[in-house]
Amino acid sequence: MAKVKVKKKSTLIDMTAMSDVTVLLLTFFMLTSTFVQKEPVQVSTPSSVSEIKIPEINVLQVLIEPSGKIFISLDKQEDRVNVLNAMSSMYGVPFTPEQINKFRLANSFGVPIKQMPGFLDLKSDIQDKTLKNYGIPCDSTNNEFKEWVRAARKNNPDLKIAIKADQATPYDKIKNVMSSLQDIKENRYNLLTSLKSLPAEEENN
Repeated sequence: MAKVKVKKKSTLIDMTAMSDVTVLLLTFFMLTSTFVQKEPVQVSTPSSVSEIKIPEINVLQVLIEPSGKIFISLDKQEDRVNVLNAMSSMYGVPFTPEQINKFRLANSFGVPIKQMPGFLDLKSDIQDKTLKNYGIPCDSTNNEFKEWVRAARKNNPDLKIAIKADQATPYDKIKNVMSSLQDIKENRYNLLTSLKSLPAEEENN
């Protein structure tokens, strides 16, 4: 007698629910994530046990790389434009609408004001490669750094100042920045560090 062959049925798994969960998780992480801002140079900050966090908005960050070059970042685009216009009037350096728009989109800046128009005319990829070669002047004969900070404070009184320096940056370079801030009555600022983990016995004490 011939055997009866049972017809095999394909197994169908409904992935609709899994897809919905995946989309929801992706949306959640996109809305809650904080994107790391691009910086002209990479610095390795010193370690500390302080867990005080600076706010995510209304921040003026001063970046000091090991050789002492200074760069500034402002988190709000409108602040960048207003400060650039103030510096343009102060130093008599005009900017075209295209140059202003490029500056609006820049995460960090650090070019002497007289060279800023030519720098902004460069392509974005060339700007990224060459910005690290400049730095905002901060010396006794030409201290544009103080004027940038003064203009930023006048434009936005709620700004919080944060200094981010490489652990290899000589102290006199950092002190020069601090002294410049004190000259314009900016005596409150934060020093950005990386969190240092404590040994278990110290944490329990």
